[in-house]
Amino acid sequence: MAKKNKSGDMDGGDDLQLALVQMRLAQAQTGERSVIVLEGRDAAGKDGTIKVLTEHLSLRSTRVVALPKPSDCEKSQWYLQRYIAHLPAAGELVIFNRSWYNRAGVEVVNGFSTPAEQAQFLKDVPRFEAMLVESGIKLVKLWLDIDKAEQKERLDDRASNPLKALKRSPLDAVAQDKWDDYTKARDTMLTATHIDVAPWICVKADHKKKAHKAVLRYVLRALAPDEVAKTVPEPDAEVLFVYEKAALKDGRLEK
Repeated sequence: MAKKNKSGDMDGGDDLQLALVQMRLAQAQTGERSVIVLEGRDAAGKDGTIKVLTEHLSLRSTRVVALPKPSDCEKSQWYLQRYIAHLPAAGELVIFNRSWYNRAGVEVVNGFSTPAEQAQFLKDVPRFEAMLVESGIKLVKLWLDIDKAEQKERLDDRASNPLKALKRSPLDAVAQDKWDDYTKARDTMLTATHIDVAPWICVKADHKKKAHKAVLRYVLRALAPDEVAKTVPEPDAEVLFVYEKAALKDGRLEK
């Protein structure tokens, strides 16, 4: 049984993991389809967050999708087309480790797409996500945010640690130099694609354990059946919050 505090709420750790298992068992029975979009700064902790989310889940019904560069054929398609094939079937949870939002972030900063393509994406994606939700998919969008000093420390560790060689990317070398460009792209993306049916949830991820706990709580409250969700405390508001434009200036999101 999951451990509970005196109020009857789950208090973190193994109990949240058990609640995730209970959530997935319920989703398998009901056929519910869920998508988690995980975005953030380079080295913000996307891989670690996915590990925490999937640690005890079955890979047969929980899929992590991290698409490579598009092929020439895919480049000729509607941008969102290749992501559609990876959307969940009945009872599945799909986690996108970076997603269609590459077009609003990495591609903007590094010139991998044209300004016209980027503008069209910002028009298309709110309608696309609204269609997903209207079709019955539950959609959670998480933005992991870290400060510049923390990013440097993590990137330096990634560069020097042989066990993290598979995490390295040529783009790591420019993440710090292009910090301000990424900030501008982030702000534009969050503002243009934050909609009522698919809001952005921002996570201050400088402290990994606090961020993981907040994400677990949020995902459970958003996706778990009521009998599980109601036992999960709200995430720490100092760590996780729903995006609003004021956060761009009041210090909640790093500049």
